[in-house]
Amino acid sequence: MIFAAGLGTRLRPLTDTLPKALVPISGKPLLQHTIEKLKRAGFDEIIINIHHFGQQIIDFVAENQSFGIRIEFSDERDKLLDTGGGIKKAAWFFNDGEPFLVHNVDILSNIDLRELLAFQKGSSSVATLVCSKRQTSRYLLFEGSGHLRGWINKKTGETKPPYPHINPSDYQELAFSGIHILQPAILDRMQEWPDAFSVIDFYIGICNENIISSYTPSGLQTIDAGKPETLSGAERFFRQLR
Repeated sequence: MIFAAGLGTRLRPLTDTLPKALVPISGKPLLQHTIEKLKRAGFDEIIINIHHFGQQIIDFVAENQSFGIRIEFSDERDKLLDTGGGIKKAAWFFNDGEPFLVHNVDILSNIDLRELLAFQKGSSSVATLVCSKRQTSRYLLFEGSGHLRGWINKKTGETKPPYPHINPSDYQELAFSGIHILQPAILDRMQEWPDAFSVIDFYIGICNENIISSYTPSGLQTIDAGKPETLSGAERFFRQLR
């Protein structure tokens, strides 16, 4: 699944006339870069959620003959459902019993998605979150075994679960990349949640009863291309990846 429904407010005025997914980097829209990366890794069925200028995304995929694979759309134009709600709405697509990947459209990385899939298949985790030690204001908190236990906002001091139920100093802080792979059984737990919710809140809500793991491959490089100040860096980053 490719998350492409966001409003792209950080990229205004570019996104005043087109969706973030179609902002070009090195001559290709972000969405095309993501689709081609997934194809190279062997993924041949993709669902894309849409909201902001959603028809432009539908038209772009059609103009490119769906890039030779199966591409469906999860329409959130009536209401944005946030990351967890977006996965829940698209649950019908993940009906083959196999793990499925979720990838933010504005994330460029050098990750080997085949290795990520193999890691997930060899684990007992219901979800594996690609993370790194990069600097940010919000971190996921993992215990020594690499299992998720909470979240912290370093600027405000807020934690989930609230302190003292979790003491951040007891855990490793890792930054989430916007790439994760999930077992389909997790979709049953999502049915207990409302239509719109954060997938991070969901993960934190179930992590004491379910194994949710971090995946931090050596040499991982990522860049968030969804901010004006990173667009030029994204151009350079993409050229290095090729």
